Amino acid sequence: MTVRGALAALLAASWCAGAAGEEILRLPIGDPARRDREAPVVLDAVTDTASGGLLTPAELAAKLADVRLVLVGEEHVGMDFHRVERRVIEALAAAGRKVVVGLEMYPYPEQHWLDDWTEGRISEEAFLPSWYRNWGYNWLYYRDIFLFAREKGIRLVAINAPREVVSAVRQKGFQGLTPEEAAHIPTKIDTKSPDHLRLFKASFDEATSFHVGSSDAQWQAMLNAQCVWDATMAWNAAAVLTRDADPKTVVVVLVGAGHVQYGLGIERQARQWYPGKIASVIPVEVEDPKKGPVSAVQASYANFVWGVPAEIGPLYPDLGLATHTRPDDKRLEVLDVEKDTPAAAAGFQVGDVLLTLDGTDVADREVLARLVAGKRWGDAAAFTVRRGDATVAVPVVLRRTVPEKKADAAKP
Repeated sequence: MTVRGALAALLAASWCAGAAGEEILRLPIGDPARRDREAPVVLDAVTDTASGGLLTPAELAAKLADVRLVLVGEEHVGMDFHRVERRVIEALAAAGRKVVVGLEMYPYPEQHWLDDWTEGRISEEAFLPSWYRNWGYNWLYYRDIFLFAREKGIRLVAINAPREVVSAVRQKGFQGLTPEEAAHIPTKIDTKSPDHLRLFKASFDEATSFHVGSSDAQWQAMLNAQCVWDATMAWNAAAVLTRDADPKTVVVVLVGAGHVQYGLGIERQARQWYPGKIASVIPVEVEDPKKGPVSAVQASYANFVWGVPAEIGPLYPDLGLATHTRPDDKRLEVLDVEKDTPAAAAGFQVGDVLLTLDGTDVADREVLARLVAGKRWGDAAAFTVRRGDATVAVPVVLRRTVPEKKADAAKP
């Protein structure tokens, strides 16, 4: 689920240039020492944004020799982003570091699944239901990372907050949480950064309906939910380092780039509990499919940026739907249909309740994710939905849309 989709779900149960047309890669926010200049983006090179120097993966690991918390920002459906994640882990392990991998993909109460995986007590097939129940993105994006971790005995740690707790914060605010809900998140969560709010607003596409006309209070409520994710992941990652004083131990957090950009997400929250050095690594595509080549980013965007090729679209099919579970019948209801996606082309509508896919009952997110994961681009998918009082067939053809570049994109 994209940041937009995840927050769409939170909005119903109760991050794309956006507000003011600002570009995520070029915001003058974050570290004052780097916020007013740019750093180059070079394909297959790692840029140290403090100096502008270009590094190899091994040189990056050397730069991180005294860093014990490394945040790697990903695009969930960008295969090269996941390849970078594995390269970072491999380089640190090759440098003699004791690597622990923190995962956004699992809420911390689900830790036993990761332990069973790493220690070889569970097969890949038996592990997958937990994957699709907790995350939903195609397992094949992440499989090489998980196989490497199991082969090398690298511990995987669940660091996220339970989704229902984040939803409760969005709905009721911090003061409205039950003691049971509050017990899942840190007691200190910083929600008052103007830079973070600016970044948060810029992460929404200006055509996204969810934020149109939103009040300051509504924006703050959404930012609060984002900060719950950031703070809980920061708290759980810092706890690993608190328990393990070995200076060779490094926690590498794999997480959506929105939680890492400009040091305003997990890093800002982690400084409440962890006094050591923190570094961020974010892959950046060297070409924007709509705007053309990307040769530089704001130097405060991350400590290190890794140039990767541009992708036309997700490697594996993505419907383009955001859904939530209805409280009454537990069915999945459509909250948003992203433009230029198979779901949009098929005519899905907000409010559609998913019933079947290729004749199989779509009982929950896990079923939907697993069925879609079995598809490849070019395949067809036959849905039935409940639309109002009617049952409607919605045939989907899984085809990507080539983004149209702006007319001036090719100009130097």
